Amino acid sequence: MPSAKTVSLDVTIMGREFRVACPEGEKPSLIEAASYLDRKMREIRESGKVIGVERIAIMAALNIAHDFLNARPADPEAAEVQVRLDRINGLLDQALAQQDNLF
Repeated sequence: MPSAKTVSLDVTIMGREFRVACPEGEKPSLIEAASYLDRKMREIRESGKVIGVERIAIMAALNIAHDFLNARPADPEAAEVQVRLDRINGLLDQALAQQDNLF
């Protein structure tokens, strides 16, 4: 299995440039992530409640982590299991409905 080519990418967050490495195929998503982080940090700075780039970065990270944890199911496989159970219940209902016609 060949390893993915790694490229360097310059991103700007709150006016500061950072050079980061990423697999070539992930470049667009990294640019999107950097843009998202920049927006979140600027929102926090503009609120005026948090001062200092380090504190703003920590608050942005906490907010993003909180949003991520609230957006995902508690058990990633639970949603798939529920879909399968619903499908099986539907099949059982159909089979039982056919049985009702026999009696």
